[in-house]
Amino acid sequence: MRIRVFYSDHFALPLPAGHRFPMAKYRLLRERVAALAGETLAEAPRADDAALLLAHSPEYVERMSNGGLTADEIRAIGFPWSPEMAERARRSTGATIAALVHAIETGGCGINLAGGTHHAFADHGEGFCCYNDAAVAARVALRDFAAQGVERILICDLDVHQGNGTACILAGDPGVFTFSMHGARNYPVRKERSSLDIELPDGTTDGAYLERLARHLPAILRDFRPHAIIYLAGADPYAGDRLGRLALSKAGLAARDRMVFDAARSSGLPIAVTMAGGYAEEVVDIVDIHFATVSTAFEVFQ
Repeated sequence: MRIRVFYSDHFALPLPAGHRFPMAKYRLLRERVAALAGETLAEAPRADDAALLLAHSPEYVERMSNGGLTADEIRAIGFPWSPEMAERARRSTGATIAALVHAIETGGCGINLAGGTHHAFADHGEGFCCYNDAAVAARVALRDFAAQGVERILICDLDVHQGNGTACILAGDPGVFTFSMHGARNYPVRKERSSLDIELPDGTTDGAYLERLARHLPAILRDFRPHAIIYLAGADPYAGDRLGRLALSKAGLAARDRMVFDAARSSGLPIAVTMAGGYAEEVVDIVDIHFATVSTAFEVFQ
């Protein structure tokens, strides 16, 4: 099959009551995707140390795995440490690795129903991100598929926030192009330098957003000539997002997804998809947007 979906929501991340992260979205999304995906739906494998160490320091992996994070590190991540949190971080990263491997092996699409943890740096996490799944997966693919000619990977980050951790980890890596299109005045306050950053003003709506994407994505594909794409399909450019400052509609976000998937398909490029952020007031709106991303991928690649 040219499309496969990986989930990790049953590896629970215990959060205190009232925590602002919408953890329920992952279970709700899997339940909606199940009928669509059928036998293509699979449990996320576990990222091993060898994979994580391609993008993270040994000391950080050790602290994350064994509960050695400092209070400041835990505060920066935004989740209390627990063995379940450490395991889920490995599974979410493993899902992106598996999605990219499947995409490359079949020439199709792999989907992680979580992931997009682009604020994780080599030696620390931030902003609800423990390990940087896109950076790890890109490095795994470059290591494992070099003999098959996979030498360049595009990370297309369309979350509302800049992929600062991704940019920092992969700075100067000729095998990865980091493209981040995000809100100029949003988190993180201190931006890193991606291969290409497109900063958008507050209140950017569908037309202006899609025009910028239609201008830059084909140019990247033409000039960088990637052999695979990792796509962070954030739900947080949505007008109703609590942590975003853009104003896209659900239809605009669906058009964004279609543009990326059509570009990958027409260029013959395998693509791995992660859900990234989403913080709308109503969790059903987040799930609607993520489900539309998955549905569009099935329309294009099934």
